[in-house]
Amino acid sequence: MGHRHCHRHRHRRRRRRRRRRIRLASVFVLSLLILAPSRVSAHEEYVVDDEEDVALGEFFSEALSDPHVIGPLVAGALAVALLVGGYLLVRPFQRDLAAFRFAMREYIEYVPWLLRISLGIPLIGAGFSGYFISPALEFDLRLLQIALGFLLLFGLATRVVALVGLATRVVGVVIWPTLLLQLEFVGGLAAIALLGSGQPSADHVLQRVAGSPGTVYRRLDPVHERARGFQARIDPYERYLPAVVRVGLGATFIYLGVTQKLLQPGLALAVVDRYDLTAVIPASPELWVMGAGLAEAGLGIAIILGFFTRASAAAALAMFSLTLFALPDDPVLAHVALFGMASVLLITGGGPYALDSRLERLEADTDAETADATPTEATQARG
Repeated sequence: MGHRHCHRHRHRRRRRRRRRRIRLASVFVLSLLILAPSRVSAHEEYVVDDEEDVALGEFFSEALSDPHVIGPLVAGALAVALLVGGYLLVRPFQRDLAAFRFAMREYIEYVPWLLRISLGIPLIGAGFSGYFISPALEFDLRLLQIALGFLLLFGLATRVVALVGLATRVVGVVIWPTLLLQLEFVGGLAAIALLGSGQPSADHVLQRVAGSPGTVYRRLDPVHERARGFQARIDPYERYLPAVVRVGLGATFIYLGVTQKLLQPGLALAVVDRYDLTAVIPASPELWVMGAGLAEAGLGIAIILGFFTRASAAAALAMFSLTLFALPDDPVLAHVALFGMASVLLITGGGPYALDSRLERLEADTDAETADATPTEATQARG
């Protein structure tokens, strides 16, 4: 009887602790949602100091009532829908795409190295430049960022370094929500923690030395056996790498497109005015802001869903390149991680839980049905 009473008491205490953790997590998320819109800076703040005095409601009211804004937006959306629908119906370039996918398989082994470079270089640059991850936040964590960056580049204690960087990033976002501008660091560091160092890397070399019989380092190294056991346990989950990268990159696009342009039109209009973008493409400033914001958000959604993943990644790379040429004051280091993650998706494709995999299965089923139906039709014709 006393044993059952103690068991129920412990069970109630565990439930109370679980409820407290849920309440604390809810308060944290709610606080973040409240603080983020009021304190977040957009990438445009890297290149402009002041934003135009435009109320959000006034901007949308004028833009959505202007046929010169709505017309091109609707026409563009219809053009994209027709292009996608026509491609799915006709399915051209199948041999080309198959050859491209086959060629990309040869680069799979370099994906960890690509991710390490893409996040290590921006961390080193941030440390030496005196800002914390995002150029919008001037806070000196020089030694930490430089150390993490160089360890990632060398591939030494890679998973531990990635987890430390990820924890630092999460704590930083709680203190400075402006770091949400570099949201891609979350997905990128999580991908490195999942995948490990790969090769070439210091971890790979040390594992080989530690695994060689008779070496002195084998007797001194306290971690190589545990590292192998951990690697064996995590190997089955490496297949989810493309999904992690897709979510990290796509969420960044959506966040920047919505907060940088659609929710801060004054800042985006200041960029259009500073670089005279209406002279590059003769469109109204409102159309520039709406079109760019919706395009980024739409591209982010497509990447998260894994819809035409490689094509979406190529579009992202083209968008980054155009931005760097069109906005010469925009710091290049702020985009290196995005370049790397988009390049990873070019290599891996959508991976599990992507719409692309469903489309490929549908295409395979259709081809199989066609192949099965053809002999029957031929036999009926001969009969």
